[in-house]
Amino acid sequence: MTNTRLPETGTTSPDPYTGLVLHERRTVGERFRHALGWGSARFSVIGVWILFVILYAILVPDTFLTAGAFRTIFGSQQSLVFLTASLLCTIIVGEFVDMSVASNFGLAATLVTVLNVNHGVNVWVAAVIAIAATTVVGLVNALLIVKVGVNTIVVTLGMGTFLLGIGLWLSNLMPVSGLPSEFAQIALFEILGLPLSFYIGLVLMLGFAYVLAFTPLGRNMRFVGENREVSRLAGVRVTRVRMGAFIFAGLIAGIGGVISAAGTGGFDPASSQAYLLPMFAATFLGTAVLFPGRFNPIGTLIAIYFLATGVLGLQLLGATSWVSSVFYGGVLVIAVTLSTILNKKSR
Repeated sequence: MTNTRLPETGTTSPDPYTGLVLHERRTVGERFRHALGWGSARFSVIGVWILFVILYAILVPDTFLTAGAFRTIFGSQQSLVFLTASLLCTIIVGEFVDMSVASNFGLAATLVTVLNVNHGVNVWVAAVIAIAATTVVGLVNALLIVKVGVNTIVVTLGMGTFLLGIGLWLSNLMPVSGLPSEFAQIALFEILGLPLSFYIGLVLMLGFAYVLAFTPLGRNMRFVGENREVSRLAGVRVTRVRMGAFIFAGLIAGIGGVISAAGTGGFDPASSQAYLLPMFAATFLGTAVLFPGRFNPIGTLIAIYFLATGVLGLQLLGATSWVSSVFYGGVLVIAVTLSTILNKKSR
């Protein structure tokens, strides 16, 4: 029997007259354009990141090509890693968007410091109380949004403002510091020149990515985020998945807040709102990395260090503190635009 199958490099389309599916050979140019489009959609941010590194290395080699710059880029972004991981928990299941994450993070950092420094509570006990408190906040968000049906943005925006006020009240409107130096080791202990908090954040994001890609829970989270009603008809426990996302978002924010306070020895509750813009910028920019149009932990992690590189380089070139707001704000607009375009193309 003669084999009439054409090479797999082609595409398929129905014949307009017979309705039969025919194979079409792609030209070299078509295959090149397809490969270029596939690669640019996934790796363009990484390419720009490499260009940033080369540019800054040429312009400010004495300050950029140093161990200090390397440590600043990779060793000082732990807070943002935990914040984006917390935000991803709810975004992936279709809850758009949790505005309370930064304040919940700040609540944990404030609680552990105030309880230990001002009230003499053992620092490890204070850490557990702080993480438990932020987890309860996640549960309250879940009950109001999932069970009662209140709009996500309304609940989380109100909750974020409420938690900010609680943090300011607990600290008496002042930064609080004085955590034990040994407690700081959970964040600052160095391994290969980078603090332990970097590796904790790396494990968090890699573990999150594994759950999403290779476990039934991760597939259910994606499924719920795509279509709740279809997920429910398919047997997925949609309510449980949605509530679990908010609870774990609170848990992750709490752990991140405690580690952040440990690393700095204290916390200023008013500073928590400064994380909002870079948190959203990194999360949305992550949709243009590796998995176009999809929120994903690895893409977000790469976006965090891309943004850190861009801001540091501009500061080393002489830009003042305003540059971070301009850079993060511009990237957020571009990232949301890219996410929208890639989502449309994926449909």
